[in-house]
Amino acid sequence: MKLFKIKNYLDARVPLAFQEEYDNCGLLIGDENLEIKSVLISIDCTEDVIEEAINDNHNLIISHHPLIFKGVKKITNSNYVEKIIQKAIKNDIAIYAMHTNLDNIYGGVSFKIAQKIQLENTQFLKPKTNLLSKLTVFCPSSHTKEVKEALFLHGAGRIGNLYDKCSFTSRGTGTFRALKGSDPFLGQIEKDEIVKEDRIEVVFYSYLRHKIIKALLNAHPYQEVAYVCEEMQNESNIGSGVIGDLHKEMSLNNFLKYVKKKMNCNVIRYTNSSIKKTVKKIAVCGGSGSFLLKDAISQQADVYISADFKYHDFFDANNSIYIFDIGHYESEFFTQQLIFDILTENFSKLAVQLTKVCTNPILYY
Repeated sequence: MKLFKIKNYLDARVPLAFQEEYDNCGLLIGDENLEIKSVLISIDCTEDVIEEAINDNHNLIISHHPLIFKGVKKITNSNYVEKIIQKAIKNDIAIYAMHTNLDNIYGGVSFKIAQKIQLENTQFLKPKTNLLSKLTVFCPSSHTKEVKEALFLHGAGRIGNLYDKCSFTSRGTGTFRALKGSDPFLGQIEKDEIVKEDRIEVVFYSYLRHKIIKALLNAHPYQEVAYVCEEMQNESNIGSGVIGDLHKEMSLNNFLKYVKKKMNCNVIRYTNSSIKKTVKKIAVCGGSGSFLLKDAISQQADVYISADFKYHDFFDANNSIYIFDIGHYESEFFTQQLIFDILTENFSKLAVQLTKVCTNPILYY
């Protein structure tokens, strides 16, 4: 299978447009025409992982964390990133990263944490806004179905993750006059025309705008298409973190034991509280999640589970929430399986393997 087929699927399934501005997701190394024999999935792309790929004949590594995060100005052997780049190119191994785009989608990293600790009534802790646009187009009734199908085919009309082909159509009357030099689909040159038209409205993710407009213009019969695109302020089904409820209240000690078992943690750094005796509403975020602490507090979560909290972040809990720092690697370890599931749901015959290497650079004594 050619690499571009895998790349195109992943780019569409977990869109690069949903990554944070600082991130570097997608295909980092490799020729898109490379024939992929086998895929290796890992949290990090380390020297041990690249050696595993070489030894086991995997020629595509899909990692959660991008190998190339900041600009690379030279490729020598001065650090592990440059060494891995050299080995990947020398051994014709492609590298692809799924990082904050995978964090931010519905069903992504934080939702999997929520699933592992069996939260109910889950929703984004901080939904993103300004990601959606609305298209309004006027079309002769005879071509309404054809235009809508073209828009749906290219990604318009999706609402959330459970509905697609969503639109609103209203019937009305359109007027126009075709001037000299035009080639009207309906009517005559320099004659006032009145035609039955439909007003079609669909919602789409703004990053699809170019593709949606191109599909519209190709499907619409008019020489000059009347349409309006406008950005929406609605919250989208993209966001950071997850909040939900435990099936029943638990004491702090019992919940600590529960999280350690479910998340396979050796250690949990946590805050205490003299106010909350039991916990039920839980907020979670895979990886470095201290930036969402205020959101967890404002939504009255009893516990916020994430990683990489600094010393002073624990003071910010201010006796109003329990912070559980379970470790960065520990909060994302299962992401390997998530990537595996996303890949194999479309490529069931592709050879895919999870790394045997523990890439966690942190040891506990």
